[in-house]
Amino acid sequence: MSGNKYLLDTNYILGILRSDSIVLELISTRQIQTEECFYSAITRMELLGYQCITVEEDSLIRKKLNHLTYLSLTKEVEDAAIELRRLHKIKLPDAIIAATAHCFGMELLTLDKHLLSVLNTI
Repeated sequence: MSGNKYLLDTNYILGILRSDSIVLELISTRQIQTEECFYSAITRMELLGYQCITVEEDSLIRKKLNHLTYLSLTKEVEDAAIELRRLHKIKLPDAIIAATAHCFGMELLTLDKHLLSVLNTI
């Protein structure tokens, strides 16, 4: 899928929601626009599936996600995630997020250096 720019990892969206200075500075420096940003099904599940989430947090997360573009799982993403898990010690959610970025030709924005190193091996 050409023209897509950025896949936001769960920790990156949390950084935006928490006004993390590192995340906000990168967004500002690179002039990243909301319409260039996507998130995976896994990120949605991780953000909203937290057991102790409050009603206010749920509402805030849903509002933020409504401004981004959702990417569902595809068989191609599943196959790429399976391959990543076979080759690297990586958690399933991280493998799916990395595979999503790879399959959709997007840059993954994450604070997880291990995940970025795995993505660079694809």
